[in-house]
Amino acid sequence: MPLSIPQLSARSARTKGAIARPGLSHLIGNFALPYDIWRTGRSLDLLASTMARGDGRPVMLIPGLLASGRRMEAMRDVLSRAGYEAHDWGLGRNCGPRTDILDRIDASISAIKRDNGAPVTLVGWSLGGLYAREYAKAMPHRVRGVVTMGTPFSGDPRANHAWRIYERVAGFPVDAPPFPCRREEKPPVPTIALWSRRDGVIQPDCAAGRSGERDRAIEVDCTHMGFAAAPEGIAAVGRALALLP
Repeated sequence: MPLSIPQLSARSARTKGAIARPGLSHLIGNFALPYDIWRTGRSLDLLASTMARGDGRPVMLIPGLLASGRRMEAMRDVLSRAGYEAHDWGLGRNCGPRTDILDRIDASISAIKRDNGAPVTLVGWSLGGLYAREYAKAMPHRVRGVVTMGTPFSGDPRANHAWRIYERVAGFPVDAPPFPCRREEKPPVPTIALWSRRDGVIQPDCAAGRSGERDRAIEVDCTHMGFAAAPEGIAAVGRALALLP
């Protein structure tokens, strides 16, 4: 089935300097996070049992801006039950990029590889997905594949409702991060982008990417916060992992 990715409207494209961002109704939808967490908590066993059985590969989960590994704990739990060796990224709260962020991620991956010598699959939510893509470009021999969730790796870096928060927290312009970053360049490893029309924070086409920027894009029915917390987001990660070689 061909993927239908929403594009900027003709009116938006004609307006000089206009940057399309998600609508207010979808942004407000992210306040359903507590309900998503509740639904996931009640369905951990079901999510794991309906997920394709994992092959024991190591998987590292990288949280989004201002989130910590705790926000992705339910996903880690489900993936572990489903047969993956799921790991937290081990760097605490994601307070925005630093000059040494890829080196710190490399140290975490080294710790994983000491116990499991296989390349690591990276699953990154939002800003965490940018880290995952750039690390995979720098160290492709250490990465088996990359799954991004609502990550704005394509198009205008300000086509979202998070860039001002990013700049305030990180202290760097959103289009000039303090580490090597070629957002739209595809990593030299298998790459799947999860995106949602209901994201509300990130413009959907920026998270889905274009042909040549990722290997595959999969639509998910969840909000931006729901990628890491809702059953639909967690199940989509399981489907993506099953598709990676």
